[in-house]
Amino acid sequence: MTDGSAALVAERVTMRFGGLVAVSQVSFILQRAAVTAMIGPNGAGKTTTFNMISGLLTPSDGRIRSLGLARTFQNVQLFANLNALENVMACRYCRTRSSFLDALLYLPRDRAERHRMRAAADELLEWVGIREKRFLMPSELPYGDQRRLEIARALATEPKLIMLDEPSAGMVPAEARGLMELIGKLKQRGLTIFLIEHNMNVVMSI
Repeated sequence: MTDGSAALVAERVTMRFGGLVAVSQVSFILQRAAVTAMIGPNGAGKTTTFNMISGLLTPSDGRIRSLGLARTFQNVQLFANLNALENVMACRYCRTRSSFLDALLYLPRDRAERHRMRAAADELLEWVGIREKRFLMPSELPYGDQRRLEIARALATEPKLIMLDEPSAGMVPAEARGLMELIGKLKQRGLTIFLIEHNMNVVMSI
């Protein structure tokens, strides 16, 4: 596979924390529209590698080239003071064309953008299966639905690559099965998916 068909290329990536080498000269390619899982024991450097790819950490050495990406975290990170619909709309702002002045003065272009954002957020919540809960606060959602909301928020940014950090952590079996189906739908959508996962049933079923 050539770099031109890749969603992400990591070349001899190394991460040092003082005298500790957490990741040493790791190289790999993520193929477009494919699901790639990173597995391994605790302390193997999975999360550090993940954080370098997502930009949370800057590699000490090496290079990472990627398409636009969005990430969900092992611990759910939602806007607690916004309902599900507003959470997705907030992440859609990066794709709007309104200027700060448009928003400040609530000009017609900004009103039109808000209408489009709401429609797009509604569609994404329908796609992940929780539209009927769009007016609930995150704390009112079951854990599995909070994960679905995180994925809807990630999709709102129109990424080419989605990174999932232990997405099935804390889920009961029924929720994990629903997650597997959703990840399959993400793949059918043409997205590249990269995940850390300890649940081998999830990894092997995708």
